[in-house]
Amino acid sequence: LRPERERRDQLHPESAEVTMIEEIILNYLRESGFPCYLSVPEEPSGNFVVLDKTGSGHDEGLFHATLAVQSYGKSKFSAAQLNHHVVQAMLDADTLPEVVSCELVTDYDFPDTTRKLPRYQAVFELVHY
Repeated sequence: LRPERERRDQLHPESAEVTMIEEIILNYLRESGFPCYLSVPEEPSGNFVVLDKTGSGHDEGLFHATLAVQSYGKSKFSAAQLNHHVVQAMLDADTLPEVVSCELVTDYDFPDTTRKLPRYQAVFELVHY
């Protein structure tokens, strides 16, 4: 086995299969207390987060992913606050055994004009196993 695979399998012997990075980060954000989804709920209410992988690659045994994390709020201020807290949590995602690094590329006001909801978006580059 490759060293990175050995590390993951030692830390998670029950899962020798590769888990999608979206699932890993979705669970991490949920465990961190954020209502997180892979798509906007049918009847959105309150503050919530939507995770979207916008790109990926593979190089020398490591995977790369670009993740957009969209923070929705009841107001622009609550969306901005949620975004701030999500960014802080994501910057600690490299403590997960599957994640080598997680860097913020940018974050910005990104109103959802279709649903007319306040939203911020933070974009991250992750390197993972």
